[in-house]
Amino acid sequence: MSDGDAPIRVVLVDDHALCRSGLSDLLTHRGGMQVMAALADPDQLILALREHTPDLVVLDLRMPSTDGLSLLRRIRTEGIGTPALILTMSDSETDLSAALRAGVRGYLLKDMDPEEIMSAIGRAARGELVVAPEMTLKLAGLLQPDTRSPDRQGLLASLTERERQILEHLARGESNKAIARALDISHDTVKLHVRHILSKLGLSSRVEAAVFAVEARTAAGSLGHPRPAR
Repeated sequence: MSDGDAPIRVVLVDDHALCRSGLSDLLTHRGGMQVMAALADPDQLILALREHTPDLVVLDLRMPSTDGLSLLRRIRTEGIGTPALILTMSDSETDLSAALRAGVRGYLLKDMDPEEIMSAIGRAARGELVVAPEMTLKLAGLLQPDTRSPDRQGLLASLTERERQILEHLARGESNKAIARALDISHDTVKLHVRHILSKLGLSSRVEAAVFAVEARTAAGSLGHPRPAR
């Protein structure tokens, strides 16, 4: 992890030149990050990680000579603990499950909004688990029942009506921009509401909030009118 105000350092591995170049430019010129290496050849990764010691490695899932998870296992056997994030076209629940079991810091889709990808990579480098909004429902299905909060309704009762509306949109995997358009409010207002929701529910990320919302809706049928806490 970078210290102080030092830029986040990233290594990219993707066999598609256009994706590799575009992501490198996005992170460097708009995200203020340092792309230490952008590799087409997965076999160069171990050397690059040892040379540059980045904060995060971003891996494609499907490559001609290997796959991102096999590559991740290879670097772990070399004793390299650099956090990893998968950036892929696959929205398969099976691939998501395998990636999470492998210990990735994030699972993002290549067709996400570039700003969302950039933001998520930054959050992952700072220690947050990030998952593409479209994958949150599948993530909820992977969770074990014993991870569910026994007092969801009491926590929901602490939210305002607007916060419950936004939580419903989070449960559908929508980005902040999509929520802002749907509710006719500003992007910054949505971000503020999301922060309040996370604080009130005792959660650390929008992914956790989406999972919470899906489970609460399944249990109660709606997030709009939670039963009062007793």
